[in-house]
Amino acid sequence: MQLDENKVTEIFFILDEFSKNFNNTVKKYSVGDGKRHRDKPNRLSDAEVMLILIMFHDGATGASNTITRITSVCTANTCSRAKCLTAGFVELERKVMLQLCCFVKTCLMAECSGVSYVDSTPLRVCRNQRILQHKVFKGFAERGKCSMGWFYGFKLHLIINDRGEILNFMITPANVDDREPLKQHRFLSRR
Repeated sequence: MQLDENKVTEIFFILDEFSKNFNNTVKKYSVGDGKRHRDKPNRLSDAEVMLILIMFHDGATGASNTITRITSVCTANTCSRAKCLTAGFVELERKVMLQLCCFVKTCLMAECSGVSYVDSTPLRVCRNQRILQHKVFKGFAERGKCSMGWFYGFKLHLIINDRGEILNFMITPANVDDREPLKQHRFLSRR
């Protein structure tokens, strides 16, 4: 499903308002170390980076088409397509990941319609032969079993309603039982 320019603008406005509130809250409750830190603003705002990440998963469009569509809607102060697709954008993506996860958890979850479905899927980190050599998620990822056999990584637990809309999600180490996240009240009720 392709979104028209008005819908993209609406999503950007919501992201921008959320980003301003999020940054103000973080700044309000952050504890400083007494040193001055250089905080040079990026050419792309946090909301623009999050919009690119959301729109990239919008449909069958590639990253360059997505960035072209978004840069036509966003401010004229955006970076070039080539720079956005390089390591510079990866740094911006990493910077907004926590903010994007909070946005998804607080603003994009659907309401329960009475019928809910629960399932989990494995998020493999590496092949089983490389578990002992793997260092990136050491201490976080675990060995677990799913219907396809043993794997090393995490599990993504989802609750959806009868229309296929996500009610809630949680990522756990692979060795956590599929029923365990359901016991946590925070996972069942978002609000």
